[in-house]
Amino acid sequence: LLDDGDRRLFGQYKLTPPRFYALTHINEEPGLSSSKLSDRLLCDKSNVTRIVKGLEAEGHIIRKQHETDGRTKQLYLTEQGKDVLREVQIAHQSFNNQRLESVKDLSDVDLLKSLTKLNQTLLAVLNSDEHKQDSNGKIV
Repeated sequence: LLDDGDRRLFGQYKLTPPRFYALTHINEEPGLSSSKLSDRLLCDKSNVTRIVKGLEAEGHIIRKQHETDGRTKQLYLTEQGKDVLREVQIAHQSFNNQRLESVKDLSDVDLLKSLTKLNQTLLAVLNSDEHKQDSNGKIV
């Protein structure tokens, strides 16, 4: 649900979650190489190449030749990219605040218990060979 919400929000700005996070990393480290961006995004170089080409085509980033290593391209946000990122970050923060509104009144202990239970449930689902559900749709 969280991922779906993010996809919808970013889609309003013609971005995908990986493109948003690529812009974020490039903004945090201007001149970042595609190889380092691949490490930051935890995805392979072919996916990063596709992400970078898309962001470049949209005018959000530019690639510049590294000053001393002619084989390496450095990534920088354009002014348009900075503006879009700033706008999306504000919207994303607001969206996250709305989503977390339901847990703001929980005590720290209650929140920790709930998150621990959620974590255990998610781990159980991930570690099970089959995702069986009972008649009520609950995973068993």
